Amino acid sequence: MPTWTDQIDHLRLIRTEGVGPVTYRRLLDRYHTPAAALAALPRLARAGGRSAPPTIPSGSEAAAELERTYAIGARMVFLADPDYPHLLALLDDAPPCLIMKGDAGLAGLRCIAAVGGRNASANGQRMAETLAADLAASMVVVSGLARGVDTSAHRGAMRTGRTIAVIAGGIDQPYPPENAELHRRIGETDLLVTEAAFGTEPQGRHFPRRNRIIAGLSLGVVVVEAALRSGSLITAQIAQETGREVFAVPGSPLDPRARGGNDLIRQGAILVETAADVLDNLPAEPGPPQPRTRRFGEPDPTFPAPPAGAEPPPEARRQVLSLLSPEPTMVDDLVRHCHLTPAVTMAVLLELELAGRVETLAGSRVALLPDAIE
Repeated sequence: MPTWTDQIDHLRLIRTEGVGPVTYRRLLDRYHTPAAALAALPRLARAGGRSAPPTIPSGSEAAAELERTYAIGARMVFLADPDYPHLLALLDDAPPCLIMKGDAGLAGLRCIAAVGGRNASANGQRMAETLAADLAASMVVVSGLARGVDTSAHRGAMRTGRTIAVIAGGIDQPYPPENAELHRRIGETDLLVTEAAFGTEPQGRHFPRRNRIIAGLSLGVVVVEAALRSGSLITAQIAQETGREVFAVPGSPLDPRARGGNDLIRQGAILVETAADVLDNLPAEPGPPQPRTRRFGEPDPTFPAPPAGAEPPPEARRQVLSLLSPEPTMVDDLVRHCHLTPAVTMAVLLELELAGRVETLAGSRVALLPDAIE
């Protein structure tokens, strides 16, 4: 467990403008401690072309967030902590900090996600509740506490076992309002999880980030009634990309609420009619891509960090920028085409992201932000 000072430093780095989950990892790979990374941020952002330094929360602001979190019975679990959920840590963009309220040990058990539409039919909600109740007898059921299928999944799981609710807003912000009582109950008897700061009101852009936590905690994702291009399909896609199993309950082709699930089955998802269809096809561990072979904080031999005092030459920044576009580019492709060493390329990308000119994405990809296009 980090000391109080370490927690404050980690939280300041996590909440710094322009520091996302991937950049957080890279900063600690290079500077080893959050205090050293914080000290380097203004220089890195300036080198990347930013005129003003990024906004960094003060120590008192970070301490206040910690105090508010602990005051309501929640806690913060950081990526380097030994009790950080193992499966979630395998994601390239795993949240640097989770805020948990309830039984944090549930996140380390075998979990299955059950997700679906907010406007689910009565049959869809009944299926979700029955399926979750049957699955919860032997696993922990994870969902997103949204209206419809999510709510039914949590209620079913709590009848026979345990559940985890991953929310998009702050740990103190029940959403939707009608689930305030369910939010309270899960936080007392099971587990609430979020990466959002205390007091954050959920907004649309927060939900895809929540979805990756749902998928990341789980060995597989079961989709019950999802329209095409729905958030549930984002969760299923993340699960597939990270080696988790994808399941779907079939529905009537006449109901648009079932088209997303039916399409998943068409693409190879396992058809589910009962909990046995899930349990009989659930792996013990995620499949390919393979889990990380290095621990968080250890240097990456593929893209070694340059010495902390080393500065990439200006022409290296121009070369990297010329090869980027708003379409995501694989970092190894960038290294191959820019004829720079991996260490210099990664240093340039770190500077450019802190300057707000590029965005680092999961899967070792990077994209030019629209405002950075000249």
